[in-house]
Amino acid sequence: MSSPTTQYKYVFGPVYSRRLGRSLGVNHVPYKTCTYSCIYCQLGRTTNFTTTRRSFYEPSEVVNEVYEFISRSGDAVDYVTLVPNGEPLLDKNVGLIMRGIRGFSRKPIAVLTNASLLFLEDARRDLLEADFVSVKVDALRENTWRGVNRPCSSLSLQRVLEGIAEFARIFRGKLVTETMLVDGYNTAVEELELIADFVKTLDPWKAYISIPIRPPAEPYATSPRPEVLVEAYLVFSGKLGESRVELLNLPEPPEFRVHGDPATWLLNLVSVHPLRLEYALKALKDAVEKPEDLLHRLELEGKIHVVVFEGKEFIVRAYGQVL
Repeated sequence: MSSPTTQYKYVFGPVYSRRLGRSLGVNHVPYKTCTYSCIYCQLGRTTNFTTTRRSFYEPSEVVNEVYEFISRSGDAVDYVTLVPNGEPLLDKNVGLIMRGIRGFSRKPIAVLTNASLLFLEDARRDLLEADFVSVKVDALRENTWRGVNRPCSSLSLQRVLEGIAEFARIFRGKLVTETMLVDGYNTAVEELELIADFVKTLDPWKAYISIPIRPPAEPYATSPRPEVLVEAYLVFSGKLGESRVELLNLPEPPEFRVHGDPATWLLNLVSVHPLRLEYALKALKDAVEKPEDLLHRLELEGKIHVVVFEGKEFIVRAYGQVL
């Protein structure tokens, strides 16, 4: 296990995921540096819009942190997941980072991407290093795409879809799609049919359907009615088969374990994964004597906020200061 004094800058978790099991997150892109500003994003509105791939951090530093964690607590990890608080493919070193991790670990590597840069050959080539890739497919109509994902103006939906299709053709790992349903945007039957038809052409291992379950960037990004979710499931399963369609309409189970310094662990986690207050208290109770006091201190220091969404309290990262 990590020592109590260990502080990580790039890794967080592990976080339990129904898709990946115990997922060690890697945050290798600065806050809200993205090609999209999705109305449902749990991290808020994008503050650094870009489609330019570049280097953000020294790859060896990122890789070394993953090595340090796995060498101490590897049994607690099922997947190493590149899921930064920005778009992972904006990091031109993403392939180098994955190769570096493979140099010392046999843990499978996952990448969760909005897929907007897969029209670029170098982005596709880098992503081939992964074992598991999740691509976002929220819309097949230009106006819906711009309404839900709010992409950089230079992006074209047609090019994005072509890039996804080309990557699906050449990727030999486990490919999944994720479609976020937002009430009144992409929930009409015609929209669902178009999305499901396209997803079918990708031949994914799984097609996941999700809804906003954490505080979204925009208050109007709300979940559809339960009957709409059922309708979406029936449309997708009718085209792909029931065994390949799953609903992700509940928060992940609260299986969190503190590694290293409790305050740093919490801040790194909520930077990319808003956390139910009750889950945080449960995880922290074995690491600190008074979890409530730690949360209160971090809130007073302006490092976290507690927000209410659909009647539940969540801890989110405040970005006025850094630890």
